[in-house]
Amino acid sequence: MSGAAVRFSVLIPARFASTRFPGKPLADLAGKPMVVRVCERARESGAAQVCVATDDKRIADVVRAHGFEARMTKAEHASGTERIAEAAAQLGLADDAIVVNVQGDEPLIAPALIARVAAVLEARPDASLATACHPMRDAEAYASPNVVKAVLDARGDALYFSRAGIPFARDGGTPEAYRHVGIYAYRVAFLRRYAGLAPAPLEAIEQLEQLRVLWHGLRIATVIEPGALPPGVDTPADLEAVLKLLR
Repeated sequence: MSGAAVRFSVLIPARFASTRFPGKPLADLAGKPMVVRVCERARESGAAQVCVATDDKRIADVVRAHGFEARMTKAEHASGTERIAEAAAQLGLADDAIVVNVQGDEPLIAPALIARVAAVLEARPDASLATACHPMRDAEAYASPNVVKAVLDARGDALYFSRAGIPFARDGGTPEAYRHVGIYAYRVAFLRRYAGLAPAPLEAIEQLEQLRVLWHGLRIATVIEPGALPPGVDTPADLEAVLKLLR
């Protein structure tokens, strides 16, 4: 299914507070704030609407000054998904509307990937959400708890996500694994349902909110990108790496 045939909105959660990089959404990237760069990539995906969901007026003001929409949300949300749910309610989106959650620290995300994730969800009425991953065989990334791995079933749906190296190669070596990419597509009705789902023990252990979905027996469809994807920005050092790519 072509991404162009699917109508979807992009909502971008953006918080000013960050343990490793305070003020990250407003970090300068070659003359533009990072969150604005993300908005531009989202607009190129063919989204019908692009909106930033934030709890900080400084971010909202910058987004609006660059011609994009922003909605103020509660400061106490525990996850980006909850923030997106509040913004979707404010926007009055229909229950069957598709929303793609693009992280505010992904200024190099491919617009085509955004559209593909929306298209996969539209084609899978049995799935509660869709996400993305790509194959990797890098020993350092495989061992890193900062790299989230995904295990898929024969259909390409997620079986589990972990910070640990999975699947584990009993005979040694580093197996080909899937690296999870933090982009999600949901239907608005599911966003409301998610807020009412009890937190899962595995979610708390791994600190991965998507495990709540699997814990409750719901399906997560995936898009598999064949190659490595551009880096996101978690730290000031990551920002320098992205700047080099932009230049």
